[in-house]
Amino acid sequence: MSSAGEAFQRLVDIMERLRGPDGCPWDREQTIQSLRGFVLEETYEVLDAIDRDDHDALRGEIGDLLFEGVFLAQIESDAGRFSVADSLKAITEKLIRRHPHVFRTAGGIDTPGKVVEQWEQIKAREQTDAGRKRSLLSGVPRAMPALLGAHEIGTRVAAVGFDWAQTADVVEKIEEEVAELREAVTHESRERAEEEMGDLLFSIANLARKLGIEPESALRKANEKFSARFGALEQRLEERGRSVHQATLDEMEEAWRAIKDQG
Repeated sequence: MSSAGEAFQRLVDIMERLRGPDGCPWDREQTIQSLRGFVLEETYEVLDAIDRDDHDALRGEIGDLLFEGVFLAQIESDAGRFSVADSLKAITEKLIRRHPHVFRTAGGIDTPGKVVEQWEQIKAREQTDAGRKRSLLSGVPRAMPALLGAHEIGTRVAAVGFDWAQTADVVEKIEEEVAELREAVTHESRERAEEEMGDLLFSIANLARKLGIEPESALRKANEKFSARFGALEQRLEERGRSVHQATLDEMEEAWRAIKDQG
C-alpha cells in the first residue's frame, strides 16, 4: 500500500499531465472560475455522504474534493502564481502556528472552546503583524450559504467573548424575534417583515451553535424528512384513487398525521 505522500504525488502528476500539451483538451481549457461550480458540487457531495453516514461513499467523495483542490493549484502553477506544494506549506505552517498548545509550550488550553478562542486571537495578531487591519468577520465567505454564514459569524464573535451567557438566553431572544415578526406581519411593511425574519433566522442559527448543532446540516435533514413524508402522503392518496391536486386540505392533513404516527 502506498503512503499518503506517494498517493498525493501521483494525483499531482496525473493532473499535470492532463493539463499538459498532450493532455486533455477539456482540462486544459478550465479556469479557476469555471471550476467554481464543481468545487461547490463536490463539497455538497462530501456533506451528503457524511449525513448518510456512508463511509464508502465518503472515501470517494474526499478524493473528488481533493482532486478539485489539486486542479485549482495546477491552473495557478501553469500561470506561474503558486504550486500545490506552496498551498500545502501554507496550511501546515498555519496549523502549527495556531496550535501552540500542541506544537509549542502553551498551557491552559484544555477545551474546544478555548482552542477556538486562541485560534481567533492568533489569527487577529497575524493580520495586525502583516499590516492588515481587518474585521473579525471580514473573512466570512460571501458565497457561504446564509444559514451556515450566520453560524460562522456567531462562532467568530463568541471566540472573543461576544455571546449569550446561556443557551436559555438565546431561546428568549428567539421568542422576542418571533413577537417582533408577528408585529411586522400584522401591522408593518413587507420590508420590515423580511428584516425581522432575518433576525429570527440569525438567532436560530446561533441557538444551533450554542447546542453544538451545525444548522445547515440540521435543515438539510429536516428537508429530507419532510420530502420523504410528503412522498408517502402522495402514495397514500394514490392508493385511494386521489392525487394531491384533487385532495382537500383535511384529507392531506389526515394522511400526514397517520404517516407521522408511523414514525
